Amino acid sequence: MNVQISYKISKTPDLEKLINQQVEKLGRYLQVFRPDLVHLKGAVEENSRHGFDVSLNLRLASGQMAAQESSATVIAAIKAGFEDLKEQLNKHKELLRKQHQWPRRRGRGSVVGTVPFEDTVAAVKPEQISSGDISQYVNVNLPRLKRFIQRELTHREEEGILEFGQVEVEDVVSEAIANALSEPPGKPERIKLEPWIHRLAMQAIDSLAFDGGGDDQVPLERSHGTQNVLASDEARLQFHQPDEKLFEENVIPDLAANNPEELAARHELIDLVETTLREAGRTEREAFILYTVEGFTLEEIADITNHAVEEVRAAIGKAREHLQRALPIKDPLKDRLVEYSKSA
Repeated sequence: MNVQISYKISKTPDLEKLINQQVEKLGRYLQVFRPDLVHLKGAVEENSRHGFDVSLNLRLASGQMAAQESSATVIAAIKAGFEDLKEQLNKHKELLRKQHQWPRRRGRGSVVGTVPFEDTVAAVKPEQISSGDISQYVNVNLPRLKRFIQRELTHREEEGILEFGQVEVEDVVSEAIANALSEPPGKPERIKLEPWIHRLAMQAIDSLAFDGGGDDQVPLERSHGTQNVLASDEARLQFHQPDEKLFEENVIPDLAANNPEELAARHELIDLVETTLREAGRTEREAFILYTVEGFTLEEIADITNHAVEEVRAAIGKAREHLQRALPIKDPLKDRLVEYSKSA
């Protein structure tokens, strides 16, 4: 893909990183097109009335799309512009898929046959998900997947849908990976691997909850006793044993990392947001968390939750309004979540 972005404002590393991330996400939807026939041009400039303007133009062999967005912040304007462009691209691809069904007449009523766009020379067939792709994704993203599953389990336990400890995170991970490797029909393309895995994880939670809800059998491989957390060792022995070597790099502070107080405050606020969104409804909570916390796009959330894109956008808006009304505290992280959700 040929990309040309002009900056009419001060170009910062964070701004350039955001543009590159959005271009990379857009590229996932363009894998069906030949890269040398894809051209993306854009401009970022400051507007005295609206704040910032972002204009994007995507030119393909089969058509051309343009998006222009304005916002008070440059981040929101960029994300809104790329989201608009992705929606237009999805509609354009759907139109190309159905175009071969429309017969064309030429001359004296003769019908000209057409073929699907995927069979033309301008198309590149995306690769399907393989077992190696699933293994590679799990190896890299297992901690994130476990955090997502733990969040969903905690929510269901506090709602009373599950009993505490009824379903374990490891069981959900095993069930989701087993279902992914079983090669079910309709396995998606590689670009949709991450939302597909999360969707399988949510299905695994529901499956394990209903299958094991009335079962009194206790798995032998799981410990159901109460853990002894009242150890008498010193606090530092939890991280360093006397027989281990202590290297210099082990005591160098990471200036880019948050301190324990900031991490605790972040986790506490996310838990508070989770608690507040329970009253907004399950659909609204899932859409808001997947968009603002997990970082999925509207299309990916639609694939995960099996809802339409417009329904996902409406759910995020309802959750944002409920959060602003029910959680009036002032916090930078909460303000960032609310502001980011406005780009949906």
